[in-house]
Order: sequence, then structure tokens, then C-alpha cells
Amino acid sequence: MEPRRPVVFVVFDGIKMLDVAGPAEVFAEANRFGARYALSYASPSGEPVVTSVGLRLPVDGPAADVAEADTVVVSGGDELVTRAVPADLTEAVRLLRSRTRRLVSICTGSFVLAGAGVLDGRRATTHWRHAELLARSYRDVQVQPDALFVEDDGVITSAGVSAGIDLALALVEDDHGVELARNVARNLVVFMQRPGGQSQFSAPLEVRPPRTPALRSAVDLVAAQPALPHTADSLADLIGVSPRHLARLFHTELGTTPAKFVERIRIDHAKALLDSGCGVAETARAAGFGSSESMRRTFVARLGVSPSGYRARFATTRRADEDDAATGAH
Repeated sequence: MEPRRPVVFVVFDGIKMLDVAGPAEVFAEANRFGARYALSYASPSGEPVVTSVGLRLPVDGPAADVAEADTVVVSGGDELVTRAVPADLTEAVRLLRSRTRRLVSICTGSFVLAGAGVLDGRRATTHWRHAELLARSYRDVQVQPDALFVEDDGVITSAGVSAGIDLALALVEDDHGVELARNVARNLVVFMQRPGGQSQFSAPLEVRPPRTPALRSAVDLVAAQPALPHTADSLADLIGVSPRHLARLFHTELGTTPAKFVERIRIDHAKALLDSGCGVAETARAAGFGSSESMRRTFVARLGVSPSGYRARFATTRRADEDDAATGAH
């Protein structure tokens, strides 16, 4: 008989409901196909918690009472990135780390693991919006902002919210094989492996105004007119410095290179145009890629998805045949 696998969810006030319910449903669904996951819920104090949707969630007891677990899951919450992680929460994670085979975080739950010191020297990810904050706040963590989930020696972190479902499916596959995991995915109507990484979901680049007026002029020009043939030489000429000095300015103030900055602005501009319904060829010209093929290569390399694939996923929630029916197209 399949061995019993205790899965403990560490919960707290303000926890994101989907961060708990999504992975829990994957494990529960796997039980229908022969797995034996035993789900339980623990809070640092042993008291019930209130979730992000206002639902009161009972628990099975305090985290300190968990003697042993196959998997411990620490979900995320909005307040984990706006204030210090509660000491009782980090202490619970430190305690459980020695009592589990694998420790998992969902979304901003990575901040709890980082606060507990568990991620020191490890690769990790979190929600794309908070990846920079995680890297800045915990210098010993090797943050991989585009990954949907990252495994490093029994510690596994995932990206935002629904990526917890992706991670749970991967854990089921590790435990029981691809066929059982595929059955779970089919029943839940989700991808076995989601196309692309987090970058396809990210918001447009928010550039803090450079302190150097000359650099600000270059940045403003690229943002306003991404279709121009921007190069390190042309931008350096624009502000009257050498290309080497321009590179130093970009590195010091923006943490990137001129070429990478231009590429990111063009990707953001292209995403906005595709979101609005523009065609791929038109978008490639307007965003400065020169050709559809050049834009396709850049999208696949940076976002893990083609421009047409991106547009199909993000332009609308309606299927193409529904759009045709609504407009009377045949």
C-alpha cells in the first residue's frame, strides 16, 4: 500500500486563500487516484486564522505540535511584504524545517522562509512583483524572478498565487509519477506545465528617474520612442558622453546595460500593443524590433512564449469563436 504522506500547511492571519486552497486541492485530487496525502493545518499559536477573503480557517493545532511531515507548505500573504515577518511565524518554520522532508513556500511565503534563514545561499523565487524586494532584503538569497518554481536541496519556492498549483502538481509527479499527475491536471483542468515563465505576467517596467539629468534624457527618449534605432553609441552621442561612461551610468543608476534596458522597454511596449489587439507585424514595427521574427525570438528568449501566444493568453478572457459570434463574423 502507498505510504501515508503528511502535508502540513502553516497558516496565519491574512494568508492568501488561494495559496492554501490551490495546492490543497491538488493533493486531495491526487488521493482520488491512489495517493495518500494526509492534509492538516497549523498556525504558530494553534488558534484559527482569518484568510485574505475574510474566511475563518480552523487549524489542527500549533506548529510546534507537528512531530513529523513529508511536506510543509508555507503560503503567502499581502502583509508579508509590507511589514516585518512575525517572529512566531519564522520560529515555526525553523522548527518544522528539521521535521520535514521538503519545505515549500507559495508566493510571498518565500519571505517567511527567508526571514527564518532557510533560503540563505539557496536559489529561490517569489511573485514577480516582489522579486526585487526579496533580493534587496535578503542578500544571501539567489532570487530567480522569472521562474514559476525553484527547487534547491529540499526547499522549494514558487511564484505568485496560481503557481502554487503548478508546484503542487510537480510534487505529485515526483511522488507518484507522471500518469497520476496528468490525471490530476486533467480533472482540475490545468496545465501539467504552464507555457513560459513569470515575465509574461509582469507589469510594464517602472523606471525610477535617474539622478543624472543626461541619463534621464536618454531614458525618456527610449521610453517615448522605442521604435528608434537606439544603440549604446547613439544614446551616448545624444547626451554627450562616451559609450563606456554611458554603460557605467546605466549600471550605477539602473542596474542594467543600455542594450538590456532598450530591449525591456521594447518588450513592454510590444506587450501593451498586443494587449490592445494590434497584430504581430504592426507591433514589431512600432516597438522597434524591425521584424516579426526578431520580436518572436526576443519574446521566446525572455518570456518563454511567442508574441501570438502571448496575445492569445492576455488579450481577452473570451475564446476566439465567442468573439466571432459577438461581432457577427463568420
